[in-house]
Amino acid sequence: MADLRHVYWIGGAPGAGKSTIARRLAARYGWHHYATDDTMRAHTARTTPASAPMLHAFRSMDMDERWVRRSPNVMLETFHWFRGEGFELIAEDLLDLPSDPPVVADGFRLLPHLVEPLLKAVDQAVWLLPTPEFRHAAIEGRSTPGEGFAWRTSDPARAARNLAERDRMFTNRLREQTSRLGLRAIEVDSATSEEDLLRQVTTAFHL
Repeated sequence: MADLRHVYWIGGAPGAGKSTIARRLAARYGWHHYATDDTMRAHTARTTPASAPMLHAFRSMDMDERWVRRSPNVMLETFHWFRGEGFELIAEDLLDLPSDPPVVADGFRLLPHLVEPLLKAVDQAVWLLPTPEFRHAAIEGRSTPGEGFAWRTSDPARAARNLAERDRMFTNRLREQTSRLGLRAIEVDSATSEEDLLRQVTTAFHL
């Protein structure tokens, strides 16, 4: 889509460092930073049960039904953002932004098969794929025991395991999609420093 040729996309699994890298790129180059995580509440309000049925089904569940009683595979297949619900609202937001300066958009909602048709060139998108160990360390580093949605369930340990397995499978799905579509993916493990990841993304974007 020519109207979005000014957008650089950083997708990937949760806990991969997408927002950190996007913020640093925006600061370095004077770009606008569009964080899709920050738009979820507003986008939810703009949907209806007809336009986003999985999102509204998720909203009707209690915390145990969301995170404890369902299998990770069911959680993966029915999680609205992982299925692309609301992606058109991201595109609408980006189209509303000025084309100068460029925009760097980040978030796990940027699914490869949805972003690919919007690209001017494949070197304007990259997906970050964290190992389970890296993601666990990243989340542990910014969380406080007793806080977070898992602690609002009857079985926080099981909720956390289900979530970790769901996200592992989501990462594998992103790996398969980027490979099939010829898009760039970067593996992020415990040996990857923030500076190294920034360098790899900068190189991928040919900056």
